[in-house]
Amino acid sequence: MRMKDVLSAARERLQGVCRVCPACNGKACAGEFPGMGGIRSGASFMANISALNAIHLKVRLLHEVRDTSTACTLLGLNLSMPVLIAPIGGMSYNIKDALPEGPYTNAVVAGAKAEGLIACTGDAMPEIVFTEGLRAIKEQEGYGIPFIKPWADKALFDERLERAADTGCSIVGMDIDMAATRARGGYPFAPRSAAELSAEVKKVHDRGLKFILKGILCPEDARIAEDCGCDAIVVSNHGGRILEAAPSSAEVLPSIAAAVPSMTVLADGGIRHGSDILKMLALGADGVLIGRPFVIGAVGGEAEGVRAVAARFANELHEALRLTGCASVNDANASILLR
Repeated sequence: MRMKDVLSAARERLQGVCRVCPACNGKACAGEFPGMGGIRSGASFMANISALNAIHLKVRLLHEVRDTSTACTLLGLNLSMPVLIAPIGGMSYNIKDALPEGPYTNAVVAGAKAEGLIACTGDAMPEIVFTEGLRAIKEQEGYGIPFIKPWADKALFDERLERAADTGCSIVGMDIDMAATRARGGYPFAPRSAAELSAEVKKVHDRGLKFILKGILCPEDARIAEDCGCDAIVVSNHGGRILEAAPSSAEVLPSIAAAVPSMTVLADGGIRHGSDILKMLALGADGVLIGRPFVIGAVGGEAEGVRAVAARFANELHEALRLTGCASVNDANASILLR
């Protein structure tokens, strides 16, 4: 499926909720939350984009690299490139069912698998968000990563963990950044103490699963996550949807990666091109999560639309590797960056 057709269909189906702008930078949709925009002024959404745009890659053309490889291994997963589809849900209130919850989760989970990537699925109120994610993962024989919200009622975490484990998945996650919404919207989420997080990580490990903690924005929290046994963290400001004064992921990523050098560090926020993936890797990430572009792909073409978006990222990443003299994604480091 051609990207031109995917974007055209998505623009038609998302009328009133997303403009499918030529440059997805958060300006046109600022404050549209629920929706696709960043919270209030949209400043932290826009910061994700501007921070990556301010970083340039060092172009090198006198080298011996002829073939490039985007393949990698993350958390025991063999992936075609270091990309996970971010956990996004709530199609009824975020995109007014331009693609309902079930077809959306089918599209991202199956589309990712077909391209050698892996999709994360979400958790929210209403219950259908979590349920449909689990169903899609189970249909793909456990190939997916269900995320669980930081429920204030710890029994809800336990119940969701049991259901997630039943899908056959090997990894689960928690987007701790959503704890902020409790104060704003009355949702029953809460932050975690180190002791609480350690107990939940242990429950995950007792089931033979790995645990990702998403929403880390400072080295202090990264070290606590490591001490608590988390297998990976995601440096993320939740797509600019939790606090307008939050820093961009790219801004804080180097200090966080340096603080936990033996830990798997993932990052998201503002990744729109293959060159952005390479920038995040060079800043210290082992892999990235990408959200909005895959939502548009799913709406514009379901699983085939997701595959088209993945193929575009892969082509651009290969191009960026060749033009920086990197034979593989494992060669990415700070030496290829110009600020």
